Amino acid sequence: MTDGRADGVSAELRRLERRVRRQVDARMAGRRVWESLPAITQILVAVAAAYAIAHWGFGHAVPLLAVTVTINSLGFTRDARPVRVAETVLGILLGIALGDALALLVGRGLWQLVVVLAVVFVVGRAVSANPAFAVAAAVPSALVVLLPEPDGGPFTRSLDGLIGGAVALLATALVPRDPRRAAARDGRALFSVLEESLAGVVDALADADPAAAELALSRLRRTQPLVDAWATSLDSAISVARISPWVHRQLPELRRDARVAAAADLTARHLRTIARRSEFLVRDGRSRPELASVVSQLATAVRLLGLELDDAELAGSARTELTHLAARLDPASLIPGAGASDVTVLLLLRPLAVDLLVATALTPGEARSLLPPVD
Repeated sequence: MTDGRADGVSAELRRLERRVRRQVDARMAGRRVWESLPAITQILVAVAAAYAIAHWGFGHAVPLLAVTVTINSLGFTRDARPVRVAETVLGILLGIALGDALALLVGRGLWQLVVVLAVVFVVGRAVSANPAFAVAAAVPSALVVLLPEPDGGPFTRSLDGLIGGAVALLATALVPRDPRRAAARDGRALFSVLEESLAGVVDALADADPAAAELALSRLRRTQPLVDAWATSLDSAISVARISPWVHRQLPELRRDARVAAAADLTARHLRTIARRSEFLVRDGRSRPELASVVSQLATAVRLLGLELDDAELAGSARTELTHLAARLDPASLIPGAGASDVTVLLLLRPLAVDLLVATALTPGEARSLLPPVD
């Protein structure tokens, strides 16, 4: 009877787990679609424009490559920089032109396809160090060789590709994706991990809990992909904002975000060292309330710095908190008579405070001047 009841509970738990997983999957799918709507809108507008120009403007009955070049050039990639779009366009146009020229010379068929692809791959690798460039060139060249020659002549598809590429570049500037949307999302994700990690270091120092420091260190070791994602999305956003008349006004904010992102990268690196030292420090079972208080204030400053990215009314709050924090980073007054290990943790916080103050638009010299001298 007991075994039957246990089996029933286990089956109910499995059903609950499946329901939760389906709900999470559905939310994630909905989130992906929602986040992709700007890209979808941009691609649809560009495809419609490319088709209209090639079909009604130049009389091409089936402007296949005008459409495919537009889609492949824009895509859903995180890196939507105009230079990346231009590189993709160039690769595709190179493949189409080589495919048209070689098909005219050797005809169409299996061995001709192999010859064309071989030439396109060699030329693509010679032209660009990016392997994706050669692949982008090879796909349309294969289509040119495999499809029947269009009514307009052998280089009709090259013209279609040129139209699609030009429309894709114009769409990057005139129908841009929200340049701050992905960057803001990536920034929030990184700051969330930094705040959780700092909370773990505070707990470790306040409660003499090595496990809390280990957990913080484990989280911090996973921050590099978040840092890289934010850097990529910010670089893309800044590149778009430079050329787009519609979002050019966001350029100062994006440059500020880039400055904060650089500081957040340094913060994650510093905190890995601090978490590692803290984990070693508290193995003696003694709490460090003074150090915990300082790290807690640092956590508040980091949280405010992240909030400032989305809320202009909080501007300056992180600098104020960091200024007060910097004034406390004096081992002689904060932890008099402390051992070398305690002092080391406090000293590690000093360059971190400087980096964060630089993120608030202070110069490195101004930031360092806020620190008390150390004998």
